[in-house]
Amino acid sequence: MENRKEDKLNSEASSPLYIQLMQKLKNSISTGELQTGSKIAPEQELCSTYGVSRITVRKAISELEKQGILEKKQGKGTFVTVPAIHRKLHAVNSFHDTCRMNGQKPSTKVLVLRTVPASAKDIEELGVSQGSRVVETVRIHFADRIPVILEENHFSMAYSYLLESDLNGSLYNLLSECGAEPAQATHVISLKKASKQVCGLLKIEEGTSIMFLHEVIYDKKGRPLHISSQYIRGDIFQFRI
Repeated sequence: MENRKEDKLNSEASSPLYIQLMQKLKNSISTGELQTGSKIAPEQELCSTYGVSRITVRKAISELEKQGILEKKQGKGTFVTVPAIHRKLHAVNSFHDTCRMNGQKPSTKVLVLRTVPASAKDIEELGVSQGSRVVETVRIHFADRIPVILEENHFSMAYSYLLESDLNGSLYNLLSECGAEPAQATHVISLKKASKQVCGLLKIEEGTSIMFLHEVIYDKKGRPLHISSQYIRGDIFQFRI
């Protein structure tokens, strides 16, 4: 961080130095100078930049931790926290809609879009016939550019138009435009150790425990629309029951 005269705090102001520093750091976060998930400067650098003591820096950081704005990670430093995304478990919302409701910017990257032979689970839950094929999509969902969910969906071949569609946006908006509106779902949630591949895609440490959500989504007539398997970062995404 480059030292600038305007960064120095005012020791003669009525507001305590640690509160002035808290506001400086909050401003840096709100303007994007300090981005969500990024590491802030070390204590000594903050002391030099803002012309304050280490005691002042530590008190400011401690208060911002209490407010949930900063988070200390043992042996790594202090980071700008990632705001949690909340979704009501029984609400059938797209990830994009959920993010927007939580004030975050969603984006999606398509990893796989193809047809595959129907599995036993596809036959049971989608109602497709033995020996048929299904449409498979594998996508990563991001909130404010941070990977949150690795999602795999299976559809019957009645939705083969998805193979020619742009799936980088809201899948449910696309389905609704084509007359297939998600209405209800069954859910099974478990905790799993993320594989090396999943950890790499979601940018988490190997061996991290992760939420696994399996859903069967139905349309308004109660017909299976698709099945979904999602690996979810529990440190960012939370369900409300």
